[in-house]
Amino acid sequence: MRHPSPSGFDGPAGFDALVVGAGPAGSAAAFALAKAGMSVLIVERGPYPGSKNVYGGVVYGRILDQIDPLWWQSVPVQRWVVRRSTMVLTSSQSVSFDVRSQAWGGPPHNGMTVYRADFDSWLADKAVAEGARLVCSTVATGLLRDGNGRVCGVRTDRPGGELHAKVVIAADGVNSFLAKSAGLHRDVSTSHFTLGVKEVLDMEPEMIESRFGLSAREGLDIEALGATGGIPGGGFLYTNHDSVSVGVVVALDGLAASKRRPEELVAAFKAHPSIAPYLRHTTLREYSAHLIPEGGYDSMPDLVADGLLVAGDAAGMTLAAGLWLEGVNFAVGAGLAAGRAAARAIEAGDTTARGLGGYRRELETSFVLADHLRLRRAPALVLSDRVQGVYNKVLCDLAEQMFTVGNPAPKPGLLSLARRSMRTHGLKLRHVAKDGLEAARTFR
Repeated sequence: MRHPSPSGFDGPAGFDALVVGAGPAGSAAAFALAKAGMSVLIVERGPYPGSKNVYGGVVYGRILDQIDPLWWQSVPVQRWVVRRSTMVLTSSQSVSFDVRSQAWGGPPHNGMTVYRADFDSWLADKAVAEGARLVCSTVATGLLRDGNGRVCGVRTDRPGGELHAKVVIAADGVNSFLAKSAGLHRDVSTSHFTLGVKEVLDMEPEMIESRFGLSAREGLDIEALGATGGIPGGGFLYTNHDSVSVGVVVALDGLAASKRRPEELVAAFKAHPSIAPYLRHTTLREYSAHLIPEGGYDSMPDLVADGLLVAGDAAGMTLAAGLWLEGVNFAVGAGLAAGRAAARAIEAGDTTARGLGGYRRELETSFVLADHLRLRRAPALVLSDRVQGVYNKVLCDLAEQMFTVGNPAPKPGLLSLARRSMRTHGLKLRHVAKDGLEAARTFR
């Protein structure tokens, strides 16, 4: 990679396209633009791609087929996820639904754990190999506009740091400064965000494989409901090569109202009797926190303006639908679509919002917006009071009663046990009917 010197920019001040942010969305956009023959510069505020990026889960690689058909041969993978476990907790109980597929462990693979510093640098390298330029340690401080009000570049914190382009792609992360500056956010509410908090704990590879029932290079992803002390959210644990990542994701409003510190929630999750045995004799390597846009489709900003496109976390493209917790693959998909749409608009000589409108049309026909639109009800349902604080208790109690063998007597029926558990936790049949209907509408 070629990094211009800190004193200023070497080379031209004008480009076909500027991409702000070298995360998955930005690097994918730059890759598509460079592949189409456009001159493109990526501006990254960190010292290298991925240096400031945090995530708490699995990267799903199918979208990478569009960048490199054999991406799994070079991607800096930690482990290939062959087990996915969904865990429902109370303070002393757990019920798990565990899925394992050995097919996921071989090409073309399903999901993988990665370190974002490695993965983001790998993806940026793909863009640079196609001809994109990358400049790091540079902050975009504002948008430039021409006499007609069209975005025509960015202002940076470097001397002489005004950069001009026909199209700017804002991939500057959650709470995007550029999207806000362009007036694309209609309603920014704290209710649309969660906070992800993660610890990376050192663990020998052999110990990981023994404790989690894995073979070399195989990985496990655990997602847990009921792990956040009554605050809407969830817990997670996943395996890397020689470490495990464990943490929680909690609603920002709920965290503030609870007056609890995020690290307290992580500590409580680590101490849960269903989690603690996995984490014996580990040492802390890293602690990090990250704001996550989880408002879904209805909280997304406008994605297109004259001379400007928005992609990835900057556009709120994180799918938090309970069953599916994804973000990086949506960022890559949106970035590729943004790069292709920008290239077409530049070639046609029309970089107005209308000329760039192919971006949204492509997203609507791809999984990026199609999935968000279909699951637009999911965030409200998943973070609702009953899903977060009642159903977990009912399910755990029901499972415990089913497998408790008491005094010799006829076993009660399943329906009788379910009613007993519902009464104990104040769950009415009408609540189940209402939530069941909502779930059917959401996941249809």
